[in-house]
Formats: sequence, C-alpha cells, structure tokens
Amino acid sequence: MKILFDFFPIILFFIVFKVAGIYAATAVTIAATFAQIGWVWFKHRKVEPMLWLSLGVVVIFGGATLLFHNDTFIKWKPTVLYWLFAIILAGAQLLQGKNLMRSLMGKQMQLPDPIWNRVNWSWVVFFVLMGVLNIVIAYNVSTNLWVDFKLFGSLALTLVFVLGQSLLLAKHMKLDENA
Repeated sequence: MKILFDFFPIILFFIVFKVAGIYAATAVTIAATFAQIGWVWFKHRKVEPMLWLSLGVVVIFGGATLLFHNDTFIKWKPTVLYWLFAIILAGAQLLQGKNLMRSLMGKQMQLPDPIWNRVNWSWVVFFVLMGVLNIVIAYNVSTNLWVDFKLFGSLALTLVFVLGQSLLLAKHMKLDENA
C-alpha cells in the first residue's frame, strides 16, 4: 500500500496525461504532491526530508513547465531528483561518514559494514544511471513514450534493481536465531 501512496503523483500524472496532455498532468502532479504531503503531515505530524525535496523539485520544474509552456522542464524533473538522491547518498558517505542506506534499512537487516557501503554506492550508481537514462529517453522519443517510460520503465528498472540487490544481500544477512 505504501508503494501505491509513494507513486500516487506519478500515477495521476500518467492518467491525466493520457486524457488531457502534459500541462494538465503537470498541474495535477503539483497538486497531488501537495496533497500527499498534507496527508503525511495529518497522519504522522512529520514529513520525511525526501518528500519535501520531491515537492520542491516538482514545484520548480512543474512550475517552469507551466509558466513557459515548455515540457522540457518536467522531463528534467526525474533526472534532477535522481541526481539529488545520488548526491545526498554520496555526500553523506564522503563528507559525514554516514551511510544513509544503513540508516533507512538497518532495522530490517543486519549486514557487515563493507556490505552496507556497497549497498549505498550501488544506489548512488543506480540513481546516476537512471538520471542519464531519463534524459536520453526524454530527448530521443516522443513525449508520449517518455511518459510511458516514466511510469512503467522506471518502476520496472527500480524493481529489477531492488530484486537483484536483495538476492545479492541475502547471502550476507544474519538470521535472527530467536525467530
């Protein structure tokens, strides 16, 4: 259910794009992201920094798309978000010695430090490559195909990456002997 909630603005973007075009879809995505943050605040009285970052990128690039009536800005939004995630993960590791992937997932699994470092850096590389792939697709196919990739392609690639990483991590995980 959480993944549907996380993908709520993207799913709405896709549906509205197919019915009313890129500009209506962009406006709905901005509104949906505000609604998403409102709901999270209402439920938990706290909003994760990544969701705030996502809102900022959506408002800036979506707003530029609407203001200048140019879909190039919204096509850059996923790349900017991916690259910001990569910079945050790499920056925390290099500048602060903090492994954010361990912070996010450490309660779910126990892994040795070198493996956590590989997990963190693999996400950095994944986000950089996804950003590059988004730009390549945005500039080389129709907007319609880019929107299809944005929903289905990026989701599929993320799921394949997570599955592959899970299979590789399974051999390093310590089992809870009390379970």
